[in-house]
Amino acid sequence: MQSYTCIAIYTYPHECAILKLELESAGIRHYFQNETLVGLFPMSSLAFGGIRLMVHPAHISRAKEIIDSRNDKSSHLRIV
Repeated sequence: MQSYTCIAIYTYPHECAILKLELESAGIRHYFQNETLVGLFPMSSLAFGGIRLMVHPAHISRAKEIIDSRNDKSSHLRIV
């Protein structure tokens, strides 16, 4: 089994909500490391290393495309 790779780090769970839905709808194998822990202790996000987006190596390029499209300033669903 191949290991998953961290391709992005977020501070708060709300930053991941739309991205999570898009990755799931695209069939990208992923998980958010520390998501529950940061949800329970939001002020400790930096101490835990933030919420890490872990993606299967076969899907990294497609996941990065989706992240880049969310960071587009003209997008109405961009990550703030």
